Formats: sequence, C-alpha cells, structure tokens
Amino acid sequence: MNLTIKQTKALDFLEDDVTTELVFGGGAGGGKSALGCYWLLKMCLKYPGTRWVMGRAVLKTLKETTLNSFYEVAKGQGLKSGTHYSYNAQSNIINLFNGSQILLKDLFQYPSDKEFDELGSLEITGAFVDECNQIVMKAWEVLKSRIRYKLDENGLIPKIMGSCNPSKNWVYNRFYKPNRDGNMPKGRAFVQSLATDNRYISRHYIDSLRSMTSEASKQRLLLGNWDYDNDPAALIPFEKIVNAFSNRFVDGGEKYITADIARYGRDKTVIGVWDGFRLVKIVDFDKNSVTEAADAIKDLMLEYHVPISNVLVDDDGVGGGVTDILNCTGFVNNSAPIVVDGDKENFNNLKSQCSYKLAQKMCADEIFLDIPDGDVQDHIKEELGQIKQKDMDKDGKKAIIPKEQVKELIGRSPDYSDMIMMRMYFTLETYVTFTF
Repeated sequence: MNLTIKQTKALDFLEDDVTTELVFGGGAGGGKSALGCYWLLKMCLKYPGTRWVMGRAVLKTLKETTLNSFYEVAKGQGLKSGTHYSYNAQSNIINLFNGSQILLKDLFQYPSDKEFDELGSLEITGAFVDECNQIVMKAWEVLKSRIRYKLDENGLIPKIMGSCNPSKNWVYNRFYKPNRDGNMPKGRAFVQSLATDNRYISRHYIDSLRSMTSEASKQRLLLGNWDYDNDPAALIPFEKIVNAFSNRFVDGGEKYITADIARYGRDKTVIGVWDGFRLVKIVDFDKNSVTEAADAIKDLMLEYHVPISNVLVDDDGVGGGVTDILNCTGFVNNSAPIVVDGDKENFNNLKSQCSYKLAQKMCADEIFLDIPDGDVQDHIKEELGQIKQKDMDKDGKKAIIPKEQVKELIGRSPDYSDMIMMRMYFTLETYVTFTF
C-alpha cells in the first residue's frame, strides 16, 4: 500500500512501544479509514490467532462504508476473499486464513446498554474506531479496557486507533487541543491529515470540497478547522461565540453573580460576576464544600458591590445548600418557564428558555466575556457550541439537549456555559407580572 507522509507518521505511532491511543484525521479525504483497515489487516497477518475490533457508531453504516474500505485495502495487498479471508455477515466477523479475526462492532450508546455491558465479555488485541467523534467517550474507554488478548505472547501493548473529522466533543478535548497546545499526555497521539495531504486522491474530490457552499463544512472538511461545528441544531454559531470574547463595546450596568455549584470533585463549581452583560470575573473550584462556595460568593459580593437580590445559584442538588446559607434566589433547571409579558412561552423548562435567550443575545453580539485565560476560553467555546436544540424535527415545546448528553459528548460537565446561561434569568425575571 502506498502511504502518504501523514499515514506513515500515524503508522509509526501504531507500531511503537509507547502510544496506546491514536486519533488520525481531522479532515475529509485524508486516508483515515484506509489506514485503519490497513493497520488491522497488517496486524492480523503478522500475529496469527489475534483478535481485533473494527467499530463505528452504527453497524449498518460500518458495513456500508468502512467494510468496503477494508475490501479495497485487502485487494490492494493481493488478498482474495474466500482464500485469504472470509466475511460472515451473520456473526459480523472477518476470519483470516491464519486464525486471526476482525469483529465488526456497533458502538452506539443505546438506552438499554448505557454502560456498554455488551462489550464487557470481549477480549481483543486492538481496535480501530472509524469516525470516533460519533461515539461517546465511555464507548472508547470501555473498548480500550477490553484490549488484553494475546498481548504478552506477541510482545504487544494495548492500542486503539480512531479516525474522525473535526468535532467539538471529547475528541477535541482529549486529542486535538492537547496536541495543539503541546501538552499531550504520554501514550496518546494525534496526527492531522487533510485531503491536500493525500497525493493519491482525485483532484475532483478536492475541488468538490472547495466548492461547498457551507463555510462551516468547508472549514471543517477541507481545512481541518476544529473550531467550526456544522450541526444545524446548534443555537449559537461558532463565529458569534468567538465574537463574545472581543465585544468590548458592550456596556456595563447592574452587577450580578451567577453560580453553578458542585461538591467534592463531582463536576466543577463555577461562579461568575457580571457587569451588565459583561462577564468580568470567573472563580472556579474542582473541589469545594457548600460553605466554601458560599464564602467565595460572599467575598465577590463585597468586592464587586453585588446585592443579594442579584445573586443566583443553581438550586439543583448541593446548590440548594448554598442558597440556604446565602438566602439568595435559586435556579431550578427543570422548573416551569417564566411568563414573559403575560405569555407562557413554549419551552419545556426554565433552562431551555434561558438557553434560547442566551443564543439570541449572543447572536446579536450583546454579550462580552472578558476572560483572558486561554484554557477557560476553550472550555467556554466548546460548551457553548453544545447548546443545541433537542428533537429539532419534532413539534412540541422547545428544548435543549440535556446536561448528561453533553457530558457524554465532551467528556465533562458544561459548568461554564450553565453559569453563563443563568445570567438570562434576570432578563426574563424583569418581565414577571405579579398578581396581588
């Protein structure tokens, strides 16, 4: 197989004695699937009797796409179906003549198996996940934990390879960003490959990518820009999220504090100080008690002259303890939406109502996030990009995808965006009509 320079670099990681996780890709046409299939085939032939996984979010798509790439790679290596390998469509297993196997696996997180217990009995030698950005991080981690079959006798270490196009989820946070920032943990690697890196691809394919009318698609698939998201369900375009960090023209005003509370390492406590719609201060904790969070808010109230009536704390879970200590307003995510100008707006809960209001303000460039810390900026950009409409093709009340789903997508809790979203409560609360 004629490999590109980027494919050769990725293969070096796959064959070293250090790297256990590799993501290869970051654009369309870079030879991602071909390399994954080539690696699996090479390892199967080199180590007889070993067992490997070829996975994707949906098995049907795997059969229609990645499996065909496998056939092409096998043909290019001079291997013949029925002689050197056979594919059993019922068991979804590719059996090679030397006893090695490649198991085709569906890696979607189904409600009936959220913990991926179906993978629990697997014993494999390695795995390739095509379009790994389409699976949740738990699927990746569970599959990685199953890699132990015939490693010692063959002098191998556990290895899992993923391919993907740019996506603002756990792959971004676990691979792309650490590689970009030069702090990739030992054992992980990322190699970006674009269509322009692949001298074996048709020029017509590259011309097709260049002619795409969607700027987000062109940025992602042709240029490999990981900071664009072309999901039509996203409420806030990426360029508007970026604008929010430079909208210095946004006027100050009344002072507010909003806080998303966690306790002792579960998620993160994030407290924000607002000057009108200017977010001027963030204090966050990885570990804290309820009293420590309350004390931090008291200190910020004193420093920034924020009255208790302008303090809002997430009242779900342990946040209720902070609202009790401070005697401040509590924000209940699943409570009924606020009646605005006498109208009951068509949202499924208060959090969805405030999220849509946030999207409206950000799209109008009416929010300034005065946060210089680059890591915090990256977290905020990633989280705001995950504010997406739930079931956008269905009629009914407007809703956003739930927090637990966002956690699965980005590999952590969206605590910064939740704190920012809560600021919208005060814009809605202004219009509450009181009846005496």
